Amino acid sequence: MFTMLLCAEHIIPIAGEPIDDGAVLVRDGRIVEVGGAQRMKAHYPQEEVRDFGRSAIMPGFVDCHTHLEYTALRGIVHDVPYAEWLVTEHAKADMMSRDDRYDSAVIGGMEMIAGGVTTVADFTSTGASFEAAQDVGLRGKFYRSVGATSKSQVDTAIEEAVADIERWRSEADPDRMQIGIAPKALHACHPTIFSKVNEVAEKLDLPVAMHVAGSYEEYSYIMRGSTPLSVRGIETGGDALTDRPMWLPTGVTPVNYALNWNAFNSHDVLAAHCVHVDDNDIAKLKEHDVAISVNTRCNAQLGMGLAPLPTFLKSGIRVGLGTDSPAATDSSDMFIEMRLGMLIHRSVDRDVFLTAKTMLELATIGGARALHMEDEIGTLEPGKRADITVVDLSGSRQTPLVDPVTAVVEGGAAADVMFTMVGGKPVYERGSKWDVRGNKWEMLINPAEARERGMQIRGKLRD
Repeated sequence: MFTMLLCAEHIIPIAGEPIDDGAVLVRDGRIVEVGGAQRMKAHYPQEEVRDFGRSAIMPGFVDCHTHLEYTALRGIVHDVPYAEWLVTEHAKADMMSRDDRYDSAVIGGMEMIAGGVTTVADFTSTGASFEAAQDVGLRGKFYRSVGATSKSQVDTAIEEAVADIERWRSEADPDRMQIGIAPKALHACHPTIFSKVNEVAEKLDLPVAMHVAGSYEEYSYIMRGSTPLSVRGIETGGDALTDRPMWLPTGVTPVNYALNWNAFNSHDVLAAHCVHVDDNDIAKLKEHDVAISVNTRCNAQLGMGLAPLPTFLKSGIRVGLGTDSPAATDSSDMFIEMRLGMLIHRSVDRDVFLTAKTMLELATIGGARALHMEDEIGTLEPGKRADITVVDLSGSRQTPLVDPVTAVVEGGAAADVMFTMVGGKPVYERGSKWDVRGNKWEMLINPAEARERGMQIRGKLRD
């Protein structure tokens, strides 16, 4: 098995203070020891040493909400609000074959790895993103989307989802991949689907993920029954979010609506967005131990609103960060996600001043807790899986360097990632002789061919 001593001017373990001139010993896919480089070199003279110089070795990022299959859709639908974007994005996605989705997810997975992401939580109806992520070397939870607008269709939809889940489980690398289930959006499902999903999740021991309270439109649709979500499909003549204006006002928030249908009753539930929530909603989410993925950049890009992140943290809810769909945000850059979330909340929340340390924790161990993976990943500690990224801090944005945590969050970028490993296996290294851009990829995929397929798919989608 692979063994290596990784050294750098800075180690950011997350669980504890940064270490200057430190090292991390990796063996058999796990972290063996973290400490001073000089001492560890003396104690382990037989180990291969990789010295990354003026950089920070830290845990890989955990992206708690992604749609890797939509990577090829980036830039196709721009500068429109959420409801209009969603209909157009759905129509474009319907033009993609399963092979297109696989190739698109490969490109997204490569971008994740090159940006220091080692674990993702992804939604898929086809399994293409699960297959692609496994091939490029990511770790993750992959949730099989399931939905039905008519009650008569619910049992069939659930049965088809369970069949896929069982097949995917048989194909998954158990060290890196977990399969879950995800009901589609509240406004796109007959309500009985939520209790059925949770029954299946408990029976098969599956994690659950769902979109909740993401937009103004959804909030108004659930509570009042009157927004573009209820009529847009008819206006455009297409198969949009619902095929008829069948919705009656419920008079409750999206969170309470989901609660009424037992959507949070299983043991491992992740809710994406939670933008439009009140204090009672937050208390209920905490009571049911629902984790939240905060996706600030996507919410801002589409005019969806701002999730009350400081309130989530104060309440003790498990919170991570997500980049959401590349079709909305154009890139899966966790550095931007950390920085934008921090700056927006600093500007609007007078009672809480979010720090760089808090944001880096949310992007690593916070995400691991949200996915119930904190015993395995999220910090550099002996015994944990060696999911590690190395961030170059030699650029002018970080020099002269005072605090490596602040340098990473406030001055770092995905392009600064020098090296990424997952489970002790190097999967990416910047500047090596491998592809046309001078980057080395250790995967089953040819990077140049993946990019060419991406260009072909985008050409079809633009037509």
